[in-house]
Amino acid sequence: MSRLGLPLPPPSYPLVWEPGDEVELRPLVEIEARAAILQLILARCFGMPPQAGMSWLLSSHLVDSLTPPEWHFVTGGEGDHRSFVLHHDALFALCWLLGLTKHLDPTEPVDERLIEALPNIAAGETFDRWRSRTLVAPQDAVDAAMLLDFYYCLDWSYLEAEKLGRPLPGVVDANAIGQRRWALEWAVVFSGPYHDPPGGWEEVDLST
Repeated sequence: MSRLGLPLPPPSYPLVWEPGDEVELRPLVEIEARAAILQLILARCFGMPPQAGMSWLLSSHLVDSLTPPEWHFVTGGEGDHRSFVLHHDALFALCWLLGLTKHLDPTEPVDERLIEALPNIAAGETFDRWRSRTLVAPQDAVDAAMLLDFYYCLDWSYLEAEKLGRPLPGVVDANAIGQRRWALEWAVVFSGPYHDPPGGWEEVDLST
């Protein structure tokens, strides 16, 4: 954080994990499905008709993977459009977890070339077809947990820097950092005496 010129979290800032915790990633197909759904959400944000979105969901057998807010947005455009657009950066983090991009640098924006590695929903590429053409190389769970810990601290530091009016180290803002943390928090699963079973996408707690 100091290298980036950002304020450091206080010593009392809670830890992401505790000594003795075990860590793993969610099943690969769950991470792939979440990435595909966020790609669909973004397609709806930028003009895909609801009928086309539903058709893709049905042909991809992913209807049950949507959260209630996502369902209402895809089918009827209900909800905060801006908040769904922000998922751009959560999708970037999922791409890193799948090995589709080599970095998740907090000072760098989303690599727009990643669109080629994601489902071509506009062309009707289904989830299964996308999986068959995409060679993923999932990150090691410990490496992912270390990056989560970094983004966990970054989330606090970016919000504090914006509150104090201090310059940020790049073009990425606190919203983008929070979205990347959201995806990492969801995908990295800790087990131990201080952890509850993993929750759903909408249950990720970014309050600390």
